[in-house]
Amino acid sequence: MKASKRILAAALVAAVGTAATFAAGSSEPKAKAKPVKIGVVGENNPQWDTIGKNLVKEGITIEIVKFSDYTQPNQALADGELDLNAFQHYAFLKKDAGARKLALTAIGETVIAPLGLYSKKIKSVTELKEKDKIAIPNDATNGGRALKLLEDAGLLKVKPESGFLPTVADITGNRLKLEIVEVEAAQTPRLLADVAASIINGGHAVDAGLIPSKDAIFLEKVAGGANNPYINVIVARTSDKDNPTYQKVVAAYQTDEIAGLIQTAFKGSYIPAWKK
Repeated sequence: MKASKRILAAALVAAVGTAATFAAGSSEPKAKAKPVKIGVVGENNPQWDTIGKNLVKEGITIEIVKFSDYTQPNQALADGELDLNAFQHYAFLKKDAGARKLALTAIGETVIAPLGLYSKKIKSVTELKEKDKIAIPNDATNGGRALKLLEDAGLLKVKPESGFLPTVADITGNRLKLEIVEVEAAQTPRLLADVAASIINGGHAVDAGLIPSKDAIFLEKVAGGANNPYINVIVARTSDKDNPTYQKVVAAYQTDEIAGLIQTAFKGSYIPAWKK
């Protein structure tokens, strides 16, 4: 698919298109620098509004390109349709870029978004019954992370050697004979009416009006540090990892102002990862 067609397709799927480019107000016409295009997933990204306004002072404009799922932003970045993306954690980047042989590199950390188990039918994992259905994301990294969450909740056991990325085939214990329903991550909130519980990524939970720290019936325990594979990152093509403009984008993200905005806007559901 050609570059312009993929971006158009992403916009149509997401039903959002691209966000407005931030630019300094001026009544005099002048040539505008090419904006830095940053791919994100989901609707709620208020931090980028403030980052964009702050970067104007540095002579940099950004354009936010919104996608509805995780399958497109890395390929779009590798193909040159984006300059950066900011939607994934280290584990997803390693798995996805490795599988597709994409030369992509994380250039800065953003947030940790705890994975949560949500339900419209029960208020505790102890209320789950035999053969209940639980929806989980179907991508390898978040699916594996979801199974580890269910293991931490005492509902499943998985093979220790599967590490951070177990699959359904790695389940060795399932005392309630729970039915694991694998679906695209964006669908997990929409299935809440049809399953006993659903494991929802932080971004999709927020988009669905959920507050992970308040609404999850079981929330992933996360911590910062170099060994945490679930820290979200800003990603560039490896050939551009030292691009000074992109490094300024990272610096504009990793400020006390943005940390405060994230904590306020997302009600503590996202944790600024660069503040160890």
